[in-house]
Amino acid sequence: MKVEKYIQKGLGFAFLLLTFALISSCDFNRRTTGYEYFDDMAHSSAYESYTKNPNFSDNKTMQPPVAGTIPRGSIPYAYQKTDEDRALAAATLVNTLEATAENLQRGKRMYGIYCLQCHGENGDGKGSLYVNKKYPYPPASLLSEKMMANPDADIFHVITVGHGIMAEHGSMIRSEDRWKIAMYIKNELQK
Repeated sequence: MKVEKYIQKGLGFAFLLLTFALISSCDFNRRTTGYEYFDDMAHSSAYESYTKNPNFSDNKTMQPPVAGTIPRGSIPYAYQKTDEDRALAAATLVNTLEATAENLQRGKRMYGIYCLQCHGENGDGKGSLYVNKKYPYPPASLLSEKMMANPDADIFHVITVGHGIMAEHGSMIRSEDRWKIAMYIKNELQK
């Protein structure tokens, strides 16, 4: 009889403890997540991209790629930012893409993203950066006689490695899209 009494008291205490645990685990404040059993699953201990990181000698979390590595799906560009290589690239590179409506549309879209701010909507060198005096030097007009005489490959090369004060865009724009931009310039802007 005594054992049954202790069991009943123990069960009653266990029930009270369970009830208290369930009630206290309810979240009445929507600004907190309440108790977290594995908080490392919700809060990463990883370093953010642009924060200091004592694990590297330069204290940067975001490290440059290892020298000599090539991104998957890309082919190293054989020409440099020189006048000789520009002429060589213009003479030897060939655009294998057809001037379809889809390719021209993609070229127009990429031109709008990467080229329009400097070269302007019409390719006349009157982009918003120059017109609004945020850029002191006028960008090249893509409608000049010299540019109209240059082949697609010349435009592709200049987009890839840059020319004069124009920075390279080869690291930002896929090779296929650079050809489509050149195609758009030759077939639409220079009509």
